[in-house]
Formats: sequence, C-alpha cells, structure tokens
Amino acid sequence: MNMLPEFKPADPDFEARVRDSFNRQPAMHLIGATIEALKPGFCEIGMPRKHDLTQQHGFVHGGIVGMIADSAAGYAAYSLFPADATVLTVEYKMNLMAPADGNRLLARAQVTRHGKTLTIVGFDVFAEKAGKMLHCATGLATLMCMLGRPDAPRTAAS
Repeated sequence: MNMLPEFKPADPDFEARVRDSFNRQPAMHLIGATIEALKPGFCEIGMPRKHDLTQQHGFVHGGIVGMIADSAAGYAAYSLFPADATVLTVEYKMNLMAPADGNRLLARAQVTRHGKTLTIVGFDVFAEKAGKMLHCATGLATLMCMLGRPDAPRTAAS
C-alpha cells in the first residue's frame, strides 16, 4: 500500500525550473552534488564523498549532510510552487543517527503536506558504502512559498 501523497505541480515546467535553480547554486557545485531524481513533491540529491568535506574522524561532516538534506527538501517543495515563486527554508530539524561513512551520500525528500504558503517535507540521508545504504540522518523541514518573487539570481541592486 502506497501511503505517499501524489501531487500535481502548479507549473507544468517545474522540472526545468527546479534544475535551473539547482544549477545556479555554487555551493552544490562545490560539494559535487547533483539531482538524481525529481518528480512533483519529491527530490533526491546525491554527492560523492570528498576528503575536503570530512570531519576529523573521516566521516562526511554533519553540516554537509544537512546541506544536501535542506536542498533536497527545498526542491521537493519548490517542484509544487507556481512559476512566479521562489522557495525559502523556514526551519529544519535533523537527527544524525549514524556517521556519514560512505563513498557517496543520497538525500531523499518527500513533501508530506503542501499548503498555500508553507510546505512540510520529510527527508532522509543515506551513506552508500560497499553496495549497502546506511540510514545516517532523518528530519523534517518547513519551506515557504515566496509568491511574486521568481527564482532568479540577485543583482547588486536587489
């Protein structure tokens, strides 16, 4: 039995809009993150393990785990927003359950409730190592739909 809600995006071109926004994030390029799956209300972001992103024990730093979780949640929500809106994280809470010890991380986010202004998204992060997926983090995010503010690069004047 599939208990996940199915959503209809407000913008039929949501995928191009989401991918364009993601590709304009220098932070995602810096860590090597990519969108691996995207559908209305759902986003997966993967990234390879990089030595420069580890903490003193050699695990991917918890801040980086939070970074991909936040982006996956944001884009899961943003996939449902109108074309003339942008997304803003209001809050997220993340439980780190195990070290992010893997060759690759995967953040998976699914909208649980989509409202006019606020959207609630559950997320999980997995570390992949030797063909096994270790569930290393879980959480909940609240995203705000900023209507009338298209997702575009800021200029010096804005």
